[in-house]
Amino acid sequence: MNKKELETILPHRPPMLLLDDATVEGDHAIGHVTITGEEFFVQGHFPGNPIVPGVIQCEMLAQNCCVLLADDPHAHDSIPMYAGLDTVRFKHPIRPGDTVTLDCTLTRSHGIFHFAHGEARVGDNVCCTADMSFALVPKKQV
Repeated sequence: MNKKELETILPHRPPMLLLDDATVEGDHAIGHVTITGEEFFVQGHFPGNPIVPGVIQCEMLAQNCCVLLADDPHAHDSIPMYAGLDTVRFKHPIRPGDTVTLDCTLTRSHGIFHFAHGEARVGDNVCCTADMSFALVPKKQV
């Protein structure tokens, strides 16, 4: 899926649409984003040494997880919202010029709640790992 196709399943829009593309391969969503250095979140984080903030890395993983929820019947007319982040680890910085590969897998679901594991990598370097949970909240309740 390219950005236009992602906009049909994600509620995010620029500058908060953080994925460049995504595909589903078996039970994994594989997404990519190239950090240009022009993004709002690296402007001043940190001057002279820009890196992608950890919370943005988690948001990239979350958006990639949403690709896996696109076929869920609860997903239609709902907005995926974070319910929790667990066991988040930051292992390597992401910098302008890096292309980030996001790999997310749903680990279980219960009604509107979904649980996933995600990993963000640049090349062979694991940058961030996280266990996440989401609720598919009906749009009329948001």
